[in-house]
Amino acid sequence: MKPQKHVRDKFSHRPEIVAEIGTAHGGDLDKARDLIAAAANAGADTAKFQWVIADEILHSAVGKVELPSGSIPLYERFRELERDTQFYAALRTYCEELDIGFLCTAFGSRSVAGLMELGVRRFKVASPELNHLPLLHQLDRRKHRVILSTGVSLLADIERSVSSFAKAELTLLHCITAYPAPEVEYNISVIRGLSAVFGVPVGVSDHSLDPVLVPTLATIMGARVIEKHIRPALAGDGLDDPIALSPRDFARMCARVHTTSDRLATAVSTIDAEIDALKQEFGRERVKEVIGNGVKSLAPSEAKNYGRSNRSLHACVELAAGTTLTRENTALLRTEHFLRPGMPPHQAEQLYGAVLIRKVPAGEGITCEDLVKYSAES
Repeated sequence: MKPQKHVRDKFSHRPEIVAEIGTAHGGDLDKARDLIAAAANAGADTAKFQWVIADEILHSAVGKVELPSGSIPLYERFRELERDTQFYAALRTYCEELDIGFLCTAFGSRSVAGLMELGVRRFKVASPELNHLPLLHQLDRRKHRVILSTGVSLLADIERSVSSFAKAELTLLHCITAYPAPEVEYNISVIRGLSAVFGVPVGVSDHSLDPVLVPTLATIMGARVIEKHIRPALAGDGLDDPIALSPRDFARMCARVHTTSDRLATAVSTIDAEIDALKQEFGRERVKEVIGNGVKSLAPSEAKNYGRSNRSLHACVELAAGTTLTRENTALLRTEHFLRPGMPPHQAEQLYGAVLIRKVPAGEGITCEDLVKYSAES
């Protein structure tokens, strides 16, 4: 059982550890409760979920994704994971019973509205939604607390997103959008750089497989949040199970993060001493590579996803030549691997009212080559 919150106050120097349950429950409430309990017992501060509404994320023509268990139709899998408000209400209630925080990723206006109906005021935005400006503006209007992941992005992308917030309390998570993400590409010193540039707390969302290396280095670099996937003791067919930690390994991670944080906070150790200890454990060159140069750039393993895992403008239905683009016949969606990417969200507002000069099949991205810009003088 988790210690009561007033007992944890003396550990406020520790990073918040977020157990990313995501959709590992497969829509089963009992399984979700078991994962919440596992996260709490392992030492997590917060259990995080994903409010999946397929149409807010993907078009049905998105195709398949390759998992260790085989090829699956991604849109259909997301449809299978859809649950109603009562499901998330039950998750939040159980988190309260175990004294572990509740956090949930919203992907669009309907999932935000559902969470707001539950009284939620803190939201997670995943890396692919970093450029989903309408979602960011919706969250900012109510002065919510927002944790924003920054995987598969450049510094200019992060700057555009951060500038979308005027009222929200913002935290950034450094991340690599690859599954799994190689530890040596994590460039973990970016945490300090992002904090200095944007003046907000920064943490890490870790998709690497090792339970210790990236989270511990992130703690040393001043991470305020550490997010990592958790799964049942026996991995199942969850979308993220191949990169998630077992409860035992998650507990190992929590213990190491807490020990490192406590040693630094009480001056029992120094940053240099903690890094030297990791070099002895994992190897000098490997640790040096994980620390990186601190320059925010696309990691090699995620570069191919840039413009595809992010949001862009797509046709909801087949649009004939001569069709005028509207918010009703288009949507800002993830492209993934099969479809053609469209124009990014920060340009979409200028495209409503434009006229297609050629057909765009249902689900495909809409590009400049598809359009002749509408003019009131024409």
